[in-house]
Amino acid sequence: MRNISGYILCGAVLLSAITADANMIEVVDDIGRTVTLKRPATRIVSLAPHITENLFAAGIGHRVIGAVNYSDYPDEARRIPRVGGYDNFDIETILSLQPDLIVAWKEGNQFQQVESLMKLGLTVFVNEPNRLEDVAADITRFGILGGSEDEARAVAEEFIAGLSRLRNEYSGLEKVTVFYQVWPNPLITVTDRQIIGNVIRLCGGSNIFAGLDMPTPQVGKEAVLTENPDIIIASGMNEARPDWLDEWRHWSFLNAARYGNLFFINPDIIQRHTSRILLGSQQLCEILEQARKNISQGGR
Repeated sequence: MRNISGYILCGAVLLSAITADANMIEVVDDIGRTVTLKRPATRIVSLAPHITENLFAAGIGHRVIGAVNYSDYPDEARRIPRVGGYDNFDIETILSLQPDLIVAWKEGNQFQQVESLMKLGLTVFVNEPNRLEDVAADITRFGILGGSEDEARAVAEEFIAGLSRLRNEYSGLEKVTVFYQVWPNPLITVTDRQIIGNVIRLCGGSNIFAGLDMPTPQVGKEAVLTENPDIIIASGMNEARPDWLDEWRHWSFLNAARYGNLFFINPDIIQRHTSRILLGSQQLCEILEQARKNISQGGR
């Protein structure tokens, strides 16, 4: 009998992976279920773009036979057959692919659909990353499930080391208040229950809506104006800076407008729960540092 010990990455997530015989694998998912495979998965269906990306990072992207729309990174992911959208996937298409493992997203998928897959006897691993350290934990567990544990662990450790470098460099700097805008209408932001809230804190920022209950709540424009953040950061839908970000300039008393602290980050490197969020974190940290300089100089 061979044992695979659990992992704790940065004191965060306990990863339990124990084999009952030479091939069997058991891994605990993010809703506390023990997912069992008789052997490493070779036919995987991914039900979220970030899951697809992390499966590639774990070294098992070549085993993904089905993925949802917008699974576009790395380039090889674009060639994977589609099973619908993450919020409404096609169960019949998934069944036709005969997967030996399905990786679902608790927050993003319609969970009734996920439960239907379970009731059909399919092996489903439920993923729900909310913290930066969870990215490393996910990559490690995916590697265990797909038989590339060593490669996945190396990627996860490199990610954790990158986070540590950023935390040491930026988290102790002077606090600045931040409003992160996901979308303008309705006006959507993030809290500390969402991974971007973790990035803001990592970079020495103070999220003005950190304490709200939902990960991505809808807020009122009046609430933003009342909080009067030093910085507004927007993401939008693609690589282009959204026009609606500059609408905040209409309120000249707003600190973010007065200091010229209206910034954009490509959503692909900040909103996805993948190793690329390290790039987004670096960029957000640099944005906050530039904003501090703008404030000290009285704006521009």
